[in-house]
Amino acid sequence: MMKIKEIVSYLESVAPPSLQESYDNAGLLTGDINREVSSALICLEVTPVVLDEAIDKGIEFIISHHPLIFTGLKKLTGENQVERMIIRAIQNGIAIFAAHTNLDAVVGGLNSLLAEKAGIKNARILKPKQGHLLKLVTFVPAADVEKVRDAVFSAGAGTIGNYDSCSFNTSGQGSFRAGEGTHPYAGEKGKLHFEDELRIETVFPRHIKSLLINALLNAHPYEEVAYDIYPIENDYPMAGMGMIGELQESLNEKDFLDRLKKTLDIHTIRHTGFLNKAVRKVAVCGGAGSFLLGDAMRQGADVFVSADFTYHKFFEAENKILIADIGHYESEQLVKEVFSDLIKKKFPTFAAQISEVNTNPINYY
Repeated sequence: MMKIKEIVSYLESVAPPSLQESYDNAGLLTGDINREVSSALICLEVTPVVLDEAIDKGIEFIISHHPLIFTGLKKLTGENQVERMIIRAIQNGIAIFAAHTNLDAVVGGLNSLLAEKAGIKNARILKPKQGHLLKLVTFVPAADVEKVRDAVFSAGAGTIGNYDSCSFNTSGQGSFRAGEGTHPYAGEKGKLHFEDELRIETVFPRHIKSLLINALLNAHPYEEVAYDIYPIENDYPMAGMGMIGELQESLNEKDFLDRLKKTLDIHTIRHTGFLNKAVRKVAVCGGAGSFLLGDAMRQGADVFVSADFTYHKFFEAENKILIADIGHYESEQLVKEVFSDLIKKKFPTFAAQISEVNTNPINYY
């Protein structure tokens, strides 16, 4: 038995909710987060048949990629399918959790596995997250610099690309005068004091802000800790939409599409005309990724693998890139494997099983 809270906390540490898109609704959607459950059902989306499966198997926790609730509910009367499923889930004591665009956005999430299945090596984020990096500046007495620096690095600050423990340190003097009721680190109450300090600057992703501040305050020797947090415009390369990288060996276009069909077990691929050139650099995005076509082209991708391209969007390839629209369900079905692998590695004795239901609403004749 495990508390839902333990599983949710872990999955949200891997795919922080702050990384989700504005239209999304990741997180625990129904159920008591403190409830204990013995198993979970993993699916791409919650449908009436998936709900039946959970009930029949006695499973009380569903982990889904697509949120059952996308927009706000003003009433719950069973007038539509979503409301009916929510009511039924509550009646049967089933909690529902979703990790959607936040899981798409992280290295190690859906798009990482899709890139791997496509044969991409050394994949990187196609469109890194913007506005997600912040800078911490704090001032530390010389004797305690190492302790404070180690604490903020351990909390997740100071990573730039493949480098960690990155900071800039400047010597200077800080001044303060302790008032009544204080217990100053140095100096005397009521007297102006000057202390040799180091100004420490380091970057961190927005989603660890609370954790980082707690680490700073716990490690810093001062009773009142002086620190500043600034927004910075740098891209955050560890999260964002889509992935891009190179194949181990070049393939012709037909052989590459054949690989996709075999690896992903799909039967139909919509694509632009063949350009009769070798495929080496490939971009991918699970789900509706046509908004990334320009990014894939600017970075020199030979093929962009995604889904939900409209008729007119195909023209934007301009005979410069091969678009391979493999279907929404087909491009996201791997997320069940992502969830399963994450849970098995973290909670090896917990019974998390993949749904046996094919939830693809699209059929091909």
